[in-house]
Amino acid sequence: MRVLVIYCHPRPDSFSAALRDAAVEGLTASGHSIELRDLYAEGFDPVLSTHQRGAYFDETENVRGMEDHVAALRQAQGMVLVYPTWWFGMPAMLKGWFDRVWLPGVAFHLAGPKALKPLLTDIRRIAVVTTYGSPWWLLWWVGWPDRRVVRRGLRPLCAPGCRIDWIGLTRMDVDNPTRRQRFLAAVRRRLSEWR
Repeated sequence: MRVLVIYCHPRPDSFSAALRDAAVEGLTASGHSIELRDLYAEGFDPVLSTHQRGAYFDETENVRGMEDHVAALRQAQGMVLVYPTWWFGMPAMLKGWFDRVWLPGVAFHLAGPKALKPLLTDIRRIAVVTTYGSPWWLLWWVGWPDRRVVRRGLRPLCAPGCRIDWIGLTRMDVDNPTRRQRFLAAVRRRLSEWR
């Protein structure tokens, strides 16, 4: 499977970087072809400019400057998102990647006033590898916003029956090294099981 790994954290020495490496190791162990995009390292600009917003629905103009990201997304059969959860959601950089890459003509066609026609139907599996400072019950209480975006926003634009693997570590702010090592091993194992 061709897997697009989107990594989003500003610090190369973060636990998220270790999670990225564990994810890549697990996928590689299963023989998947990986394309890794490190949004911070490549200086991805998440800001949708006035011109880009004006051209958003123009399917020939809206990809300008995003051609390499669009090509990677279109070639993907699986996608892994590795990010820390801040303020109950994805980092702004990752949200900007969705704004600028999951475009009309790339991720969907508008099929009428109430419907989107999915275009990323080669993507049959998505994994999220993330950390939370909060306990699970607080995430549940606030409605788990990042989960909702992936399940209700991204998944419908992919293959019918696209599977979601949610691999999250809660209570990160009070965690210990042993629990983190176990979580790294779980990320490796779960992604090595992808078929």
